[in-house]
Amino acid sequence: MGLREQWAETLMGLLVLVLAAGFLVYSLSVGGVGSKPGGYDVTAKFGQVGSLAPGAAVSVAGVKVGTVSQISLDPKTFLAVAKLSLDPTVKLPSDSTAKITSDSLLGGVHVAIAPGGAIDDIKPGGEIENTQGAVDLFGLIGSVMRPQGGAEAPATAPGAAAPAASDATVAPESY
Repeated sequence: MGLREQWAETLMGLLVLVLAAGFLVYSLSVGGVGSKPGGYDVTAKFGQVGSLAPGAAVSVAGVKVGTVSQISLDPKTFLAVAKLSLDPTVKLPSDSTAKITSDSLLGGVHVAIAPGGAIDDIKPGGEIENTQGAVDLFGLIGSVMRPQGGAEAPATAPGAAAPAASDATVAPESY
């Protein structure tokens, strides 16, 4: 192997490393790790957060406007309290609604905010009062497949005789 081939391989390796570093920087900037400087925090209480985790996106009309920074449990109400770090340029009306939605059937959730029509905005440190928690898709599908309704015995007609009760016990059939 000649000296020229060794230099070519070294330069190719350096090029690969520079491109990998460039992709890393790009993905961190687009992924929105951390919150923007000057951003503000609001809270939202949910009955069920599902698989929502810190770092999940917060969006308005499908556009990312912040991230979930913390999730904790309120010991008095047993509601999940999500702290949302929002972009300082986005001012949400005080009657906005926060909803936990699935990214796909395979998992991944984010908080979608539907702006309300109020004149006043949610102040930094404020709370989004209108919330809708995560829907348990597997539980919902299971309840449709196995209805838990109270199946009652059919009522007898007013003039019909009731079935006679038997004192004899019926032995289970053996197989």
